[in-house]
This record gives sequence, structure tokens and C-alpha cells, in this order.
Amino acid sequence: QAQLMESGGGSVQTGGSLRLSCVASGFANNRYCMAWFRESTEIIHIGSDGSTFYTDSVKGRFTASRDNAENTLYLQMNSLKPEDTAMYYCAAARTNDCNSYEYWGRGTQVTVSS
Repeated sequence: QAQLMESGGGSVQTGGSLRLSCVASGFANNRYCMAWFRESTEIIHIGSDGSTFYTDSVKGRFTASRDNAENTLYLQMNSLKPEDTAMYYCAAARTNDCNSYEYWGRGTQVTVSS
């Protein structure tokens, strides 16, 4: 059974950094799209070929990377702002189609204080 597990959330002050991780298990291969959601909003996705999408609010501050050998998706968050405070969820699609996600982690909380 395919599963996703996030980790790395926490509390930081404005301007601080956090690194989120999402470990995928139970997938038959690595040929699927993965994404990070902030609450219900997709902020980043990264395809199996490494192609990426970043929403405007995180461009230049957040970086996603993917280690297919470790089945892990990362989110490096720098220059954090109070408005970044939210639950962050990892998602994965069945295929490399980044328009629909069938698998979700339970989320990890990020809190940024001013």
C-alpha cells in the first residue's frame, strides 16, 4: 500500500529556515509526480523527470528536490514569513500527471512567528 510520511515541521522566527521531508513507500516505481501543498493549495510539484512548478508566493524562497534512490521529496524553506504558517502536506500522483494526486501524507505543521 502506497504511503507518504512527512517530517521536519516546527516553529521558527521570521527569516528562519526549515527543511521538510516526505518519504514515499509502497510505490512500484518512481515515475510519478509529487507535490507539496500548503493547506489545500499546491505550492510546488516536481515530476519524475525533475520538472518543477512553483507558485509565485514561494519562488526564490522555497526549493523542492527529489531523491528517487531514497524515495524522498524535500522542501527547503528559507526566508520564512508569518504567512507561511500552515499545515504542509506531501502528495503523489499515480503517474507523472501533476494535475491529480491520489496519495496524501498526514501533514506537518510549520509555524513562523514575527
